[in-house]
Amino acid sequence: RSSWLLLAPLLTPPVPVITAPPCSLCPEGAHRFQWIRNLVPEFGISSSHVKVLSSPAEFYELLKVQIKAAKRRVVMASLYLGTGLLEQELVYCLEETLEKSLQAKGSPDLRVSILLDYTRGSRGRKNSRTMLIPLLQRFPEQVRVSLFHTPNLRGLLRLLIPERFNETIGLQHIKVYLFDDNVILSGANLSDLYFTNRQDRYVLLRDSPEIADFFTELVDAIGDVSLQLQQDDTVQMKEGMVHPYQGDKVAYCEIANRRVMEVINSARTRQELLHEKTFHSSQPGSSLSSQQGSQASGNLKPEPDTWIYPLIQMKPFGIQIDEMVTETLLTEAERDARIYLTTGYFNLTQAYMDLILGTRAEYRILLASPEVNGFFGAKGVAGAIPAAYVYIERQFYSEVCYLQQQERVQLQEYSRAGWTFHAKGLWLYLAGSDLPCLTLIGSPNFGYRSVHRDLEAQVAIVTENKALQQQLHQEQEQLYLCSGVVSTSTFEQPNRYVKLWVKLVTPLIKNFF
Repeated sequence: RSSWLLLAPLLTPPVPVITAPPCSLCPEGAHRFQWIRNLVPEFGISSSHVKVLSSPAEFYELLKVQIKAAKRRVVMASLYLGTGLLEQELVYCLEETLEKSLQAKGSPDLRVSILLDYTRGSRGRKNSRTMLIPLLQRFPEQVRVSLFHTPNLRGLLRLLIPERFNETIGLQHIKVYLFDDNVILSGANLSDLYFTNRQDRYVLLRDSPEIADFFTELVDAIGDVSLQLQQDDTVQMKEGMVHPYQGDKVAYCEIANRRVMEVINSARTRQELLHEKTFHSSQPGSSLSSQQGSQASGNLKPEPDTWIYPLIQMKPFGIQIDEMVTETLLTEAERDARIYLTTGYFNLTQAYMDLILGTRAEYRILLASPEVNGFFGAKGVAGAIPAAYVYIERQFYSEVCYLQQQERVQLQEYSRAGWTFHAKGLWLYLAGSDLPCLTLIGSPNFGYRSVHRDLEAQVAIVTENKALQQQLHQEQEQLYLCSGVVSTSTFEQPNRYVKLWVKLVTPLIKNFF
């Protein structure tokens, strides 16, 4: 009976999204995902501003180049900052850029804001905090380091759960790296593995001030309800702010909800006003035809052919936008549409599994083979986590077979010698199309943690531009190229043996990893 109570939140039907009729006056009316802007701001950009990256090395080099070129702001949100040489080089780049800003005439313009998770960032004697304290000491007026602490880890629970295990209760999991008006969205953390041989996804949005402003405000909002790292390695809350684990939990979550929703709603209002001004104004000279005339003379930006929608999921604060949009996308996918869905940790929520098994689209689901799972070879209990994922995968595959859906729903395992796999997101191909028109990219893994425990953010990128669609298609193909199709024989291999205790424990702990 208690297990059914645990599943109750997952079994509730998705909240229906009211879709607005397409706008016939503006180019956005051409795409069918316009309903997302009923929930979040819509940013129309040119596809020439979007670049899909493919490798950890490319991601790392881009981070360094962008930090060194930044003039006004560097905003970085991640689970943690590692403590190796590559991470130290990033800190040196920040130091160098801040020093340059300090030496410039007048007051320094550059501001650096870093948001990490408190529990993960405090793990061990040498940790994210000790890496960043020199910056705080050297540039106290320009650098802010915020450490988010989940309100669900408090009281006796906080005292009893040891380091590492306390990270299972809830985390700051958003990954966004922003430099002036350039934004990198990814699932990758700031750690040497993610710069070398841990495969993830990465997209750069260049010269996108409105999107950069949105994510700056979002990180600021979470930072305001987070612990602030001090120069002596202590932490304290902003004056007047409710404490996440010492203060009243309900009051804290209400304040956090209000701060984040203010960011989302104010950006949505701004974008709607911009939309009205650009495409619906009746003033002479400001109509769409006039805009096109100005565009021809080079005065205005090109008409957007790509739309960015930020999707936020913070269930501890009662914010479930990403979940609603993802469920609606899975529900509305038509027969013969194809969805390529990938996750480094295959542990889908019951709601997502039900939609995949009960809808009409074709699914190709890419997941980590045990050897490329990030927990493979870990010491202690964590070493059994890959086996737990194998058990979850086998249960799902058995359900696919029982429903005779093997043709429509296919599992594929990523395998690459010397690498681990951390990519997540999806690509949507409409029926009859060889190229995707939509992708989701960011931090969520489509699992219970992503939906219920952690702070997550990703973007939906919708594009009509064939060159960008081709970029996204090539990204998908490159990842799936390193995979093999799962069949019954997959689970008969010796490395797929799951011990009895893992089978017994997995249903009890699967909501924590």
